[in-house]
Amino acid sequence: MTDATHPTAMARDGYGSKAYRSYVLGSLMLVYVFNFIDRSIINILTEPIKNEFGVEDWMMGLLGGPAFAVMYTLLGIPIARMAERHHRVWIISFCVAFWSIMTALCGLAMDISFMGITIGGFWVLFFFRVGVSVGEAGCTPPSQSLMADYYSPKTRSTAASVYALGVPIGTMLAAIFGGIIADQLSWRVAFIVVGLPGVLVAILVKMTVKEPPRGYTDPSLAQTTEHVSFLSTLKLLLGKPTYIHIVLGATVTVFANYALNQFTVSFFRRTHELSQQNASLLFGIILGGMAAIGVFSSGYLADKLRERHPTGLTWIPALGLIISTPLYVIGFISQNIWIAIPPLMVAAALHYFYLGPMYAIAGGVVDSRSRATSVALSLFSMNLLGYGLGPPLIGTLSTFLNTRFLNDRAEALDLEVCRAPELLTDAQNAICTSANADGLQWSMIIFSCAYAWAGIHYLLAGRHFKKDMISL
Repeated sequence: MTDATHPTAMARDGYGSKAYRSYVLGSLMLVYVFNFIDRSIINILTEPIKNEFGVEDWMMGLLGGPAFAVMYTLLGIPIARMAERHHRVWIISFCVAFWSIMTALCGLAMDISFMGITIGGFWVLFFFRVGVSVGEAGCTPPSQSLMADYYSPKTRSTAASVYALGVPIGTMLAAIFGGIIADQLSWRVAFIVVGLPGVLVAILVKMTVKEPPRGYTDPSLAQTTEHVSFLSTLKLLLGKPTYIHIVLGATVTVFANYALNQFTVSFFRRTHELSQQNASLLFGIILGGMAAIGVFSSGYLADKLRERHPTGLTWIPALGLIISTPLYVIGFISQNIWIAIPPLMVAAALHYFYLGPMYAIAGGVVDSRSRATSVALSLFSMNLLGYGLGPPLIGTLSTFLNTRFLNDRAEALDLEVCRAPELLTDAQNAICTSANADGLQWSMIIFSCAYAWAGIHYLLAGRHFKKDMISL
């Protein structure tokens, strides 16, 4: 590896040789892949977990949203502040190992008794899920800070999009392996199988990724030891409308995205009567693959159009989000799976245009002394409001609509009665099943409309883009 020691000599291209930069980026993307495998596996296993513990959609929404989002959000900023001063590779490695172990422990969740008090297996799973979030809070802020030192401003959008491929690839792999393992063995084994390999990834990163000089691609700052306080960084970011609109747009996108992802496999199973394995594969391979195309394409296009259209980082994701909205509605409202899939595929690619540009802008409105904090603050909003509220609210809406449909179709039926299908007639079971499917289907349609709202914020961000960005 080329080890240039003087920042001004090679900062135009980034730290180290091109091959080593690519290796580091690939390693960080691999970390992010495992981040999303362990984060999204709960979405794939919603139905078997729900059935084993006998809970409703709103409780699964709590497991998919607040159980992860609260601690992930609250710890993100303190860990980012650590990353501004301390060894970022060490932080990433430790956090990967921790969240991987906690994911594996999710598969062991069962009723436990303590001092005469019995804690249900669902709440034990909830606790381990919180543990996953504690580890994952130390992933993205230090990773984005590292990438900004390895890559110069002219290639950061592409690098950010390559890193962001971890979202759709991780989701896709979770769906494939989680669905197959849960169908063939159990949901508990699925958690263990996807969790433990992350420990090996943590060791790989620590052994092979080098900590670059901080501020390497910001030559004027590379030699300074001055630190910027959290309040100074916050004040700076609040004075940049581009950052505010990007964060708002990303937050609304995450709100809809995590809500829909939590129940997409369940939607395929209830509305289109697919098996657990087939629903998971459909969600992972087809929709996950299209999402990966969207994530990479947005950053690549933004870098290619950078000189002629520098505001492409804002209008490219805006168009993707706005156009995806009617496509999602068509896909979710269709009763034929083969008519539903094409618009859902295109929508998945388009709405993920938001992700790479979001990271590039969050890192580009500040210099290297505040970059990890800027990313962490954006994640704070996205995860506390988006991740924390999306899954439980769509679960609550689904439960509410399910109840309404049951009341309209049979006064003698309610959710409690429908939990004991062996005591019902075939006609009553059919009513329970259809109300359960219809409640979720209309919840998916309603929540998908939020993407258009998010797109408007990206358009508004473009009005201040050139003034607010430090490096174009």
